[in-house]
Amino acid sequence: MSWFAKALAALALAAVSFAAAPAAAERAVFAGGCFWCMEEAFEQIPGVSSVVSGYTGGHVDNPSYRQVTSGSTGHYEAIEVQYDPGRVSYAELLEHFWRNIDPFDSIGQFCDKGSQYLTAIFYADSEEEALARQTKAEVQARFGQSVATEILPQETFYEAEGVHQNYYLTNSGRYKLYKFGCGRPQRLEQLWG
Repeated sequence: MSWFAKALAALALAAVSFAAAPAAAERAVFAGGCFWCMEEAFEQIPGVSSVVSGYTGGHVDNPSYRQVTSGSTGHYEAIEVQYDPGRVSYAELLEHFWRNIDPFDSIGQFCDKGSQYLTAIFYADSEEEALARQTKAEVQARFGQSVATEILPQETFYEAEGVHQNYYLTNSGRYKLYKFGCGRPQRLEQLWG
């Protein structure tokens, strides 16, 4: 092979490698009540690379689960979703978010009540805020009732303790009892079909 042919082959390989390089991961933050349930729901989406359970929106640095569930820190139980925007859009994540919550519950989610279990979309920029507000308006119009979900700017996200990560997998029996006992699947079916 001549030097010219080798150079062309190297350029072609570089172009293929560049084109195949994955897009930089984006980050989305949602509060949908129990973060175990939201983690399970979002980890099943193609294009989502990781989902972390944690806390956001409060006034205490590095809160513990016990502190947050007491309702005294102002934090929401939330998830941080890392995703590839080349495979799944923020708009698609929003649609998935709405279908995994009860947007009309103003005191929590399902059997979990209190400010720490309220629903919220935490936007990173004006584009995310506009999409979140648009989808909220669409949900309100579809059902003809006021949506309780807040739309707020992103704040510091604190990762929850290790025992809470992938809880639906590591404690599947307890998790299933909790999820069904809490009425989450039943209410979601009633709302979204």
